[in-house]
Amino acid sequence: MRIDLHTHSAVSDGTDSPTGLVMAAAEARLQVIALTDHDTFDGLPEAIAAGQRFGVRVLPGVEVSCNQGGTEVHLLGYGCRVSDEALGAELELIRKGRGGRLARMVAALREAGLDITVDEVLARAGSAPSIGRPHVADVMIAKGYVADRDEAFRDWLDEGRPGFVRRYSCDLPRAVDLIHGAGGAAVLAHPWGRGAESVLTTDVITALARRHGLDGIEVDHQNHTAEQRSLLFDLGGRLGLIRTGSSDYHGTGKKDHALGCNTTRETAYRELCIRIQIRGGELYRV
Repeated sequence: MRIDLHTHSAVSDGTDSPTGLVMAAAEARLQVIALTDHDTFDGLPEAIAAGQRFGVRVLPGVEVSCNQGGTEVHLLGYGCRVSDEALGAELELIRKGRGGRLARMVAALREAGLDITVDEVLARAGSAPSIGRPHVADVMIAKGYVADRDEAFRDWLDEGRPGFVRRYSCDLPRAVDLIHGAGGAAVLAHPWGRGAESVLTTDVITALARRHGLDGIEVDHQNHTAEQRSLLFDLGGRLGLIRTGSSDYHGTGKKDHALGCNTTRETAYRELCIRIQIRGGELYRV
């Protein structure tokens, strides 16, 4: 069974509609995917319905924007009850933080000499409830300022660059607790990718596992080196964590993140499902 537990649609910062994502998953011969849009569940009904048509199981998911030691990190929540009030309120706060920084980000880029507007970014984002830096990057690409999202982030939007503006995100241990409270399973996304190793240390991951019941860590990810994958696999084994692998697919929004380029073992997937069922979460209905 081929299983990819980290994908994004145009409801956040991917480029495929939820239906298009599922169709692409079927073409990639995936039997199971998780839709994990940033800070929103809005794409799940369409994706699950498409999965029923195209023979792909869609595990409900979300990628929560968190902070650890002042650095943004991400946490995957699987099988959460979308009606959970506490988690829903937190996701709304995070989305408001995304929208609230947009004007400041655009102002900073304009001051640096880039002629872009808030309206252009909103038009590019369409109906996506989670507006983020990738949408700003897409406007920069359309106007010829950068070649792709990678260049936009590297030169303009990452921390320390002219267009970076900090926003609200959830405290990481609290996010784990909120996901559990909603019946879900919590898995650290790409914990050692893009420099996050400096804040998601072995001690921090150990504390999350022992004090908050963190369920798993994403081991096989395109932003992890072979050495990091080996170390994370061993760490997860010592801590009893579920070890996953996934593409972090964004359609054309990310290079070298093809659907199914990394996959999750069926035994790990089954363990996630068991934990969700025990907590009263939602597996395939929204």
